[in-house]
Amino acid sequence: MNLQLGLIGQKLGMTQIFAEDGTRICVTVVSIAGNTVTAHRTNEHDGYTALQLGFGAQKPTRMRKPDLGRFKASELQPKRMVREFRVPADVLAKHPVGAELDASLFTEGALIDVTGTSKGKGFAGIMKRHHAGGKSQTHGVHEYFRHGGSIGCRLTPGKVHKGKRMGGHMGTARVTVQNLEIAKVLAAQGVLLVAGAVPGGNNGYLTIRHAHKAAIREAHKAARTKT
Repeated sequence: MNLQLGLIGQKLGMTQIFAEDGTRICVTVVSIAGNTVTAHRTNEHDGYTALQLGFGAQKPTRMRKPDLGRFKASELQPKRMVREFRVPADVLAKHPVGAELDASLFTEGALIDVTGTSKGKGFAGIMKRHHAGGKSQTHGVHEYFRHGGSIGCRLTPGKVHKGKRMGGHMGTARVTVQNLEIAKVLAAQGVLLVAGAVPGGNNGYLTIRHAHKAAIREAHKAARTKT
């Protein structure tokens, strides 16, 4: 399990910056200003330890009464997006309820994992959705160029296997892009410039964590050097 603190962000769009050697870098602009600790999760009460963060203002009239009651109990303004980050127990004391987290959590050049909701594409066929090859366009084939072909046998197993790749709704799914590099940190503006693209469209909400696999590689490398 990834026991790392992260932040909630909002994708503002894409632009480009230039490195010192003149190399052009395409970056995604992510706003992270306003991350507020809204609750703690403890082993005694919840069975696990985590920080709950809130991001973005929300009108009280657009919230359910149970959720609105939790914000009132914490004496905090309602938040549009709420996410939990599993962290060790000692991290909870460092970030009390009501504290704000800023861009100092990340540094330039660090690798991160970004999770968001991908753009919806509607209904898509098997070639666009699963990159199927389609049928041959020679030897008398007609009307079946973009079909998926057979989806199973008649007698055995006598059914379509679960998970069979077929046409259907594409996009609007939870997607994580790993090992993206932070090209620049604009602490005063509360903005991260992430090299490359992140899931979803503009104004979409994202979850940003330190790269999980990179941390595992560093831990294994440190263990090998000790031995």
